[in-house]
This record gives sequence, structure tokens and C-alpha cells, in this order.
Amino acid sequence: MTDSTTEPSSGRDRLRELLDAVLDEDNARLSEMARYAHASPFHFSRLFARDTGESPVALRRRVLLERAAWQIGQGTSVTDAAFAAGYGSVEGFTRAFARAFGHPPSATTSGSGRWLPAPNGVHFHPPIHLWVEENPRGRPGMDLTALQTHHDVDDTARLIALAADLPEQDYRRVWEPGRTVLAWDGPEGSIAAALDRLVRSKEVWLASIGGEDFPGQGPDDPASLRARHEVAGARWIAAVDDIGRRNAWGDRLIDALCDPPESFLLGGVVAHVLTYSAHRRQSVRHMLRAAGVEVGHGDPLEWLQERHGAPDRHRTPNERGDTT
Repeated sequence: MTDSTTEPSSGRDRLRELLDAVLDEDNARLSEMARYAHASPFHFSRLFARDTGESPVALRRRVLLERAAWQIGQGTSVTDAAFAAGYGSVEGFTRAFARAFGHPPSATTSGSGRWLPAPNGVHFHPPIHLWVEENPRGRPGMDLTALQTHHDVDDTARLIALAADLPEQDYRRVWEPGRTVLAWDGPEGSIAAALDRLVRSKEVWLASIGGEDFPGQGPDDPASLRARHEVAGARWIAAVDDIGRRNAWGDRLIDALCDPPESFLLGGVVAHVLTYSAHRRQSVRHMLRAAGVEVGHGDPLEWLQERHGAPDRHRTPNERGDTT
């Protein structure tokens, strides 16, 4: 007696045929995938899920997001990547991308990890191929380090944007005389100085990790800080992602930028940056409030709600961009 759910062996690569049906550029809907495979939608879905552990629509969406991440890392615009992935709007694509990867498309760099967890190990492999992992990774729980890293970068960008609207004298005024976070960084009692340290700390540590020369001091006006932060923030996210992907938290960095050179654990470096960045961001908030600027709490809980489409009731009118 033959099990009616078992496909007879025909010498064909049936899984390859199923994947072709799902990933063909013209097969955006389940009905089109099934028609390509000469099956009913019900039978096609059941067969595909049995063989891959994932629904046809879910696998197509995931692989196209992986392709979009690679394309953006290669210089494709977010808009072009969004429509190539089958999304009807950039906003919808951005939300889906952020939920999947934990960061917005704009934070994607050529060094960022682009594979999402998959029960079957099937992934996009550039430029147009597929790759199948021998030991597929399951979907992990929340990656706390990634959450903190992305929140730090996003929140710093928000604070720089708010500071850009300040008069020059308030931006450079020493609101907290003598405030020094780390002795070797010097006083940072102004909004300008604290924001500069937020960006520069990443620039310096990235140079250490990459074996680069000590970076020169960049300009600290808001427009220049925004440009510096866009570069350093994206590189920092990629660096932390790479450390996590390689599970290299315990690797040692010999920091030749120190005199004399010192040895640091990579995990300690990331913890150091996150700790003092959080402290500085809250200090900037206190100074912005003293300057009369409405600024939210910088709470990761509120940030996550906002990113996942919850109402942004916790944000101030300035941060939401309200004009009424």
C-alpha cells in the first residue's frame, strides 16, 4: 500500500523544481508557483512545506530579502531593491527588512551579514544563485547585542538631528562644566562635545579593530557629525555583526593605537562602547532639555515598538516631525 502523500521517485530533482517554482521572477503568488509546478496550490504548499520545513511564500519572501540586502550592500538604492523584491512600497519593504535583519536597509553595508535563519538552509547566493547550508541555523531568540548596537546607532542619529536645530551658542554652550566621562577623552560638558565623542569613539575603535591609522579629528558641526555618524555607524554595525557571526567575542585585539599597545577582548570592546554611549546619550538629552528642546527617553522598549509599527505616542512632536 502506497502512502498517498509520498511522491514516487522519478529520477528528477524534485526539490530543485519546487524551488524553481517558488523563486521564478514571474511567480509572485502561490497560484502562480503551483501552476509553474503543475500542481494545485494546496498540493504544492503541502509538498513544499514537507520537503523544506517552510511555506512557499515565506521562503520566497526570505530569499528575496537576502538578495535585497546583498544588492543594497553593493550600492543599489533602497527603492530599487524594494521593488525588485516585490514590495509595493518602500515603507512596507523597510518595515519587513528591519523586522528580519534587526536594522533598517540604510544601515546595510557590504560587510553586513545577509543570511536569515532558515529551517532548510536555503539562502540567496550572489549574484543569482542559491546556497544550501549543511547545518541550517534555527531562528534564535532576540540577539540582545544586536538590539543594543542598532538602538545606539539610531538613537545617536536622532540626537544629532535634534541638535541641528539649536542656535550655535546653545549647541556649544557648556551646560555641565567639568563633566568628564573618560579621562583620556577630556571634558564634554557641551552638546557639541558629547555628540562628537559618541561618533569618535566608534571611529577610533573601528580603526583599532581594522588595523588602521589613528583617525584624525573630524569637524563637529551637526551636518558634519551626521555625515561622520552615517559612515561610522554603518561600519560599527557591520563589525559587531561580524564578531557575532564568527562567535569571536573572546578573541583578543592588540590595540597598537595605544601607547604602549594594549590587549582587549573584542567582547569587552563592544561592551565598553555600548556602556559609555548609553551614558553620553542620556547626558545629551539632559542638555537638550536645558536648551528647551523636547526629547524622548531613548528607551529601547519604545524604539522597538516604533520599529514594529506600534503608535509612536512616546515620541515628542519634535522627534515625530509633527507640524501641527
